[in-house]
Amino acid sequence: MTPDDVRRRFAHAVAGLRASDRRTVALTRGDHSLVPGGAPPATALTPAAVLVPLVMRPEELTVLLTQRTPHLAAHAGQISFPGGSVEPGDADSVDAALREAAEEVGLPRDHVEIVGRLDTYVTSTGFEITPVVALVRAPYPAKLDAFEVAELFEVPLAFIIDPANHQRQSRDFNGRTRTFFVLPYQNRYIWGATAGMLVNLAEVLAG
Repeated sequence: MTPDDVRRRFAHAVAGLRASDRRTVALTRGDHSLVPGGAPPATALTPAAVLVPLVMRPEELTVLLTQRTPHLAAHAGQISFPGGSVEPGDADSVDAALREAAEEVGLPRDHVEIVGRLDTYVTSTGFEITPVVALVRAPYPAKLDAFEVAELFEVPLAFIIDPANHQRQSRDFNGRTRTFFVLPYQNRYIWGATAGMLVNLAEVLAG
């Protein structure tokens, strides 16, 4: 898949509709979507945004991901996209995603081309995430926020879009069973919201 293929796929999405199904008004998805009759958390949600960076390497497109540090209060040690809560000074979700990417991994805005967004993703921890998809020009400078980010790495987009790599697993959390996507890559365990958004990305790019 080429950068132009990605641009074309997202150009077909209609504003205000689900990126993965143009006929359906955008609702939300989340881990609850994997359970029949599941519902999103019945709590106040914190608006957040993440950047889904597709790096334009000469040989292939890759997806840029971070490994969070183990001491964080939320999602400690997990694999995630650069991102965080939408702040009052942010113009919109795109602005928030770009700001967070610059703060967390040093990704400059002039290396980033926004191409679209995925479905809103609601987490069991109370975040309502807007995933903003972008093409990233390589090579890019990287400067990690040592407090939040332990490591920066890339996964081939070809691996992400292959349905054979989309596993479902279940675990008991606080007395209830939680079902979620997992994308095991080498020695990495990509799961939860990040895996769910990657599956959504694969659906859009397969369209």
